Amino acid sequence: MSTRSRVTKLAASTVGGAAIGTVGAATVLARLALTPDRRRRDDTTVVAVDGDIATLALEEHSRVPGRYGVWLPDGGHARLSELVDVDEELARVRWRVESVDRGTLAPGRARWNAYYYWGAPDVCLSVPTERVVVDTELGVMGAWLVPSGDGGTKRWAILIHGRGGTREETVRAVTPLRDNGFTCLAPTYRNDEGSPAGPDGRYNLGLSEWRDIDAALVFAIAHGAQHVVLVGWSMGGAIALQLLARSVHADVVDRVVLDSPVVDWDDVLAFHTRLHHVPAVLGSLGRFLMGHPWARRLVGVHSPLDVAETDWVRRADELDRPVLLIHSDDDEFVPVGPSRELARRRPDLVTFEEWHDARHCQEWNTDPERWERVVAEFVSG
Repeated sequence: MSTRSRVTKLAASTVGGAAIGTVGAATVLARLALTPDRRRRDDTTVVAVDGDIATLALEEHSRVPGRYGVWLPDGGHARLSELVDVDEELARVRWRVESVDRGTLAPGRARWNAYYYWGAPDVCLSVPTERVVVDTELGVMGAWLVPSGDGGTKRWAILIHGRGGTREETVRAVTPLRDNGFTCLAPTYRNDEGSPAGPDGRYNLGLSEWRDIDAALVFAIAHGAQHVVLVGWSMGGAIALQLLARSVHADVVDRVVLDSPVVDWDDVLAFHTRLHHVPAVLGSLGRFLMGHPWARRLVGVHSPLDVAETDWVRRADELDRPVLLIHSDDDEFVPVGPSRELARRRPDLVTFEEWHDARHCQEWNTDPERWERVVAEFVSG
C-alpha cells in the first residue's frame, strides 16, 4: 500500500470515528433530556434555628423572597413565609418560619420545596378531597378530586404538573379555582412515581403524555363537566397544548392557563445546551435524533419525537381559545422569550402576565395574591 493510500485510509477512519463519537455524544444528550430522574436530592442546609427564625446556607433558590417549604430529614416539613435578610459575606440567609407542619426543624441537610404545599389538598388546605383513579391506555392512574366550593359539577379544572414534578405543584391553583365554582382534578400521568410507565419509560415532551390527560378529561366529562379549564405548569403546559390540538374531546375546553410553559421545546433544549457549554452542533443533532425513525432505538423512545410539533410560536395560528400565560423573566429553566413571542403573535387570545425575579414555576411563590387574582379573573371570564 502506498503512503498516500495509507494516509487516505487513516483519514477516513479518523473522520468516521469522529462522526460516530459525535452521534454517540448527541445520543447521550437526547437520552438525558428524556429520562426521568426520581432522585430527590438534599439541596439546602439549615445552619441554625432560633424561635421562628431559620438560618440557611445562601443558595440561588434560598435568596429569592416569597413563600416556600423545606422537606426535613425525618420526613417532616416546614414552611417559610418571609426572607428576613441576606448576608453575602457569611453566605447565609435568614427566613421566618411560618409553621412546622410535621417533624422537627433542626440544623442539617434538607430539601427545598418550591411547591410550598406538602400533600394533598385535604392535608394542606383542609378542603374535601377524594382519591380517584383515571382509566388510561396504560392502566389506572391516581388523581386528586376537589369538589367546587358551590357544589356545582359543570365547571372543571384539570391541573397538570410539570416534568419530573408531583401533584403538589398544582395545589396552589385549587383555592382560586374552587372559590370560583370549579371542581379541580389533579391527575398523574405516565412515568410519574407510582404510575404506569410509558412504552419506553421516557418523557415524550408532551407528545404522548397528553393521552393520559385526555383520559382525565374523559373522566371529568363522565362526571358532569361541560366547561373545562386546563392549567399546566412547565411541561404540563406543553401537554395541555398538545391535548388541544389532538383530542376529540377538546371542544369542552374553554380556556387554558399556562405557568412557565414550554411553548417551544427546541428553544428550551438549545438553552440548556448553551448553559452547560455543550457544542451547539451536538444539541442540534440530539434534537434531530429524537425525531428520526432510524434513531428511535438509539434514543430509546417508542416512537420518534418531532420537536417541531411542540413549537407553538410557529403554530400560533392554530390557537383558538383564550390563554392566560404567566412567565417570569428570571426563569432559569424555561426561557421567557417564546412566551413573549406567542403573546405578541396572538394578542387576540393570549393574556400575558410577566413576573420579575421568580424562578421556574415560582411566580405564585413570589406574589401569591397577584397570581390567584389574575387566575380567578381569567377563569371567571
